[in-house]
Amino acid sequence: MIQVLKTTLLSFGFFALFSIAVPVLSTASIQIDPIVEAGVSRRLAVHRKSLLSKINYGLNFSVPLSRDERITLVETISFQLLSANSLLQIDFKEDPAKIKMLKVNGLKIPVSHKFEHLLIAARYLKPGKNMIVIELEAGEGALNRNSDYLYTLFVPDRARTVFPCFDQPDLKAIYDLTLNLPSNWEAMANGPLKHAVVKADRKTFYFESSDLLSTYLFAFSAGKFEGVQQHFNALKNKRVDFLYRETDTAKIKRSIPDVYKIHEDALSYYENWTGIPYPFKKFGFVAIPDFQFGGMEHPGNIHYRASTLFLDEGATKDQRNSRNNLIAHETAHMWFGDMVTMNWFSDVWMKEVFANFMADKSMEDSIGRNEYDLKFLVDHVPAAYGIDRTRGSNPIRQDLDNLKDAGSMYGNIIYHKAPIMMRQLERLMGEERFQLGVRKYLKDFAYGNASWPDLINILSQYTSTDLLKWNKVWVNETGRPIISYDMKVKDNIITNFTISQKAEYGENRVWPQTFELTFFYPNHSRELTIHMNAAQVELKIAAGMEKPIFVLFNSSGQGYGLWPVDTAMMERIYGVDKPLTRASAYVSLYENMLSGRLVKPEALLNILLNGLDRENEELNLKLISNYISSIYWTFISPAEREKIVVNLEQSLWKAMEQQTMPNHKKILFKAYQDIFSTSQAGNLLYTIWKNQAAPEGIKLTEDDYTSLSYSLALRPGMPAEVLNQQLTRITNPDRRKRFEFIVPALSNDESVRDVFFRGLELKSNREKESNVTTALVYLHHPLRQDASIKYLAKSLDMLTEIQITGDIFFPESWLQATFGSYQSSAARKIVSDFLATHPTYNPKLKAKILQATDNLFRTQQLLK
Repeated sequence: MIQVLKTTLLSFGFFALFSIAVPVLSTASIQIDPIVEAGVSRRLAVHRKSLLSKINYGLNFSVPLSRDERITLVETISFQLLSANSLLQIDFKEDPAKIKMLKVNGLKIPVSHKFEHLLIAARYLKPGKNMIVIELEAGEGALNRNSDYLYTLFVPDRARTVFPCFDQPDLKAIYDLTLNLPSNWEAMANGPLKHAVVKADRKTFYFESSDLLSTYLFAFSAGKFEGVQQHFNALKNKRVDFLYRETDTAKIKRSIPDVYKIHEDALSYYENWTGIPYPFKKFGFVAIPDFQFGGMEHPGNIHYRASTLFLDEGATKDQRNSRNNLIAHETAHMWFGDMVTMNWFSDVWMKEVFANFMADKSMEDSIGRNEYDLKFLVDHVPAAYGIDRTRGSNPIRQDLDNLKDAGSMYGNIIYHKAPIMMRQLERLMGEERFQLGVRKYLKDFAYGNASWPDLINILSQYTSTDLLKWNKVWVNETGRPIISYDMKVKDNIITNFTISQKAEYGENRVWPQTFELTFFYPNHSRELTIHMNAAQVELKIAAGMEKPIFVLFNSSGQGYGLWPVDTAMMERIYGVDKPLTRASAYVSLYENMLSGRLVKPEALLNILLNGLDRENEELNLKLISNYISSIYWTFISPAEREKIVVNLEQSLWKAMEQQTMPNHKKILFKAYQDIFSTSQAGNLLYTIWKNQAAPEGIKLTEDDYTSLSYSLALRPGMPAEVLNQQLTRITNPDRRKRFEFIVPALSNDESVRDVFFRGLELKSNREKESNVTTALVYLHHPLRQDASIKYLAKSLDMLTEIQITGDIFFPESWLQATFGSYQSSAARKIVSDFLATHPTYNPKLKAKILQATDNLFRTQQLLK
C-alpha cells in the first residue's frame, strides 16, 4: 500500500526568515518543507530521505570522572544534499542552550531550535556536500550514566536526546567515534579500536569508522569493566571482546566459555543458513548490570543484561534456555535488522520476528526436533495468547505516524505471535523455498532498508499461494480463532469429523494454518495433520476410524487459537507420553479456564497440583508451576486462598521431595516460596534462609537467598533483620545497589512504601527500569494490595510521562508490574474510571492498559 503524504508550509512565524524562491517547474521538483513538530514524523522522514545521502557523524565525547560534571561533545555532520531549497531539520530533543557553537559550511550561525529540532535555513546550505560542526554539552537522556560506567541505548529514536542527528532508520550513516575517558576505564564501540592514548589521568580511545548504521544501532559503552578476548573461526579468526562487571569468580569461570561458544555456534549457523558471511567489521559484547532489556543488537557492541549471561551451578534449564535464546536472538539481528533494516518503525516487528524465529531454528540441530518443538511452544504460545486474548490486542504490523510513539509498538505480539506466524509461513511455502526467498531478500537489500511488503513480494515468487490474502488476517489484524469440532459416531466408528473456526472477537474471518491433532486410545494414539484453510473443514481421513477416548488439538504446538478441550483429557493428561503434547494440553486448559469454558480455576489448580510429582520434563514443570501461581494469586479469592493454602503448601513440598532431578526440585521450591503463607511454612523458609541450608538435593545461590529474603519480608511476623542481614551477604557493588533500591518497596512500614512510590514521580528515580519494575511487583503484591491500591490511579496518571521518558518496554512493564495480580472490584473501577474520563487518550497506551488489566477484568467474571 502506498501512503499519500500531505505536506504544508512552515507556519509558525519563521516563514519570512526561511522563505525561498521556488521556481515553478514541475510538481516533482518543488520542495515543500514539512511542518516543524515534536518527534520525527513520517512526512519529515520521507522528505529527508529524498534529499540526504552519504551521511557521516564525527563524534568526540569527553566524559569527566565525576558524575556531577557535564559530558562535552564536538560533533561534525557531513552529508550530500540533493538540493538546497528547503529548511533542514536536525533532530535534537534537548535544551538548545547546551549548544555552544554552530557552524554550517564554515560559517558560524545562530542557533535556531523549535519543537525538538535544530533548524538550518536553506540559505546556509548548498547542493552536494555540506558540513556542520557543533560544540555542545551532550544530552544524557539515553547515556545511562552511572558513577563508574555508562552505556548508550538509542532505540527507537533516542540518539536525538544525546546529539543532533537525523534520527530515522532509513538514513544510515558512518560513525567516527573518539572517547576521552578516565584512565582506568575501558570502552567498546561499533567499530574496532584503532588505538588508545593515555595522558595523565585521561585515556582517549580512537575507533575505526563504523559500518553503515541506523542511528538507533550506533552505540558505545565505557567504564570500569573487566575484559576478555577470544578468536572465532566463524569470523575468520577475528578477535571478539567481552566486557563485564561481574565479580563472582565461580560465575565468571562457569559462564564465559559457554557465552563465547553460544555466540560462535550462532554465528556459524546464520552464516550457513543465509549464505552471507558475518556482515560487519567487528563482533563484541558487553554485560551490563540491570540493563533495561534482555539485550540490544548493536553491531560490534551487543549489550546484554548481565544476570542473564552469568549463571551459577544452580541454573535451571529455563535459565540456560533463556541465555541461549537471548544470545542467538541478538546475533541473528546482525543480518536481520542491522544489515537489512526496516524503512520505518511500523515494520520494527520484522527484525524481531526474524531474530526470534532464527534463534529458535538455530537451536533445533543442537537440541533435537522434539525439544525444539517443546521449547518453541513454551516460549511463544502462552506469551502471544496473553496479549491476543485481550481487548487491547494489536496486529503484528501497526501504523506509526511519528517515531516518538515507536516504543508502544513493542510487545509480545511482535516477539511471540510473529514467530508463530512465521513458522506457519514456512510450513505453507516449504522450508527450502522459504529459505531461498529470505536469502534473496537479504542480498537484494544488504546494508539498506526494506519493508514487509518488499519481503512478501519476494517470497511470493517462491510459492503459488496468495500471500497477500494470507498476510491480511495473520499480520494486519488482531486476535485468534476459536476452534471447535463435531464428531459423529455410529457403532463406535467415526462417520464424520468436522472442524470449525470463528473469530474470538471482532469481524469473523479465517486463519489459514496447519496444525496437528491427536486421537488417544487405550493403548495407542494417532496424530493427524490438518490444513485449516476455511471456516469449516472435514477431516475425511477420520471417517472409519475408531472413536477415540479423547481428542487433543494442537498436539504439535504449532497452531494458533483457543482449542477445544475434552473432559476425558483432563482426567488422563499425565498419561500422555510426549512432553510436547502435555505442554499443549496445559496451555489449552489454562486458556479455556480464562475464557470461562469447561474448567474452573479451583478445578484446574487441582489438576495441575496432581501432576507436580509426575511431570518429568523441566520446561513443563516450570510452565505448570507458573500457572499454579497465577491461578492462586489472581483467580481465587482471598477467602478461598486461606482454605486451600495448607494443602497447596503440602502438595508442593511433597512433590519437591519426590522429584529426583535437582532443577525439578528447585522449580518446586521456588513455587513453594512464592505461595506460602502459614507460620509453619514461614518458619521453615526462614530457617533455610538464616542458616543458608537448602533442602536436600537443591543448590541455592546468593541470588536465590536474596529472592527468598524478599518473600520472607512480605509476610507479617518475619524478623525485621532479614533484609538488613541479606544486604551484608551481597558483595557485588551493582547487586548491592539494586537490593538497596528495592528494599523500601518491601518495608512493613506503609509510610516508607508511600515515600518510595512518591519518589518514582521523579525521572531520576526511574533510571534503573528493571529495578523499578521488580520493586513494583513487591509493592503491589497481593499480600499488600489493601494498602497499595491507593497507588493505582497515580500510576495511570504517570503513564504518559513514563512513555516519554522511559525506554521502549517500560510502559508495558510498569503496567504489568502494577496491575498484574489485582483482582478486586475496587481496582477494576479505578481502571474503568480512568478510561472513561480520558476518552481521547493515546490509543496505543490505552491498548497497553487493556492488555495489562485483562486478568483483572476476567477475574471479576470468574469469581462470580
